[in-house]
Amino acid sequence: MRLAVLWSSTVLLILLSGVVLASDYRIAVVDPNTVVEESPQYEAARAALQREVEDRESILREQQEQITALQGRLEREGALMSESEIQRLQNDIRNRTRKLKYARDEFQEDFALRQNELRTKLALQVREVIVEVAKEEKIDLVISEGLVYFSPRIDISAQVIERLKQEFVEK
Repeated sequence: MRLAVLWSSTVLLILLSGVVLASDYRIAVVDPNTVVEESPQYEAARAALQREVEDRESILREQQEQITALQGRLEREGALMSESEIQRLQNDIRNRTRKLKYARDEFQEDFALRQNELRTKLALQVREVIVEVAKEEKIDLVISEGLVYFSPRIDISAQVIERLKQEFVEK
């Protein structure tokens, strides 16, 4: 951690010393976390993912309720059932429980994969917009993360967020 801060500080000092010598360089800072969290694309992706999750959770919940109902039936009526009926019902419960576990595991994997896909897609979009803003503003260097302090006048996060909002409305 200290090495990373030291490295970042050294690079920043070298870059800033160049700015002092050749003042026609422009440097800007962007906070990618803020940009992502405040973008409408993030909210739309989060809402879409939430809808997907709710649908699958509903199916899993229904399967769990069916298993619980079968277990309740076994407890209530087990004394009145034949040995083969009890065995068949226990096997059914065991099979359904196993399938439910596999379905939950698959759901977790799918959710993580989908979340990563959305995060990657949004990160690429944010990067493209940062580059667009930097080119339009004739910025020579855009720095993100790992900074101890930066002046708000060189922060282009708000411009990037605004551009993302415009692109979201256009789609």
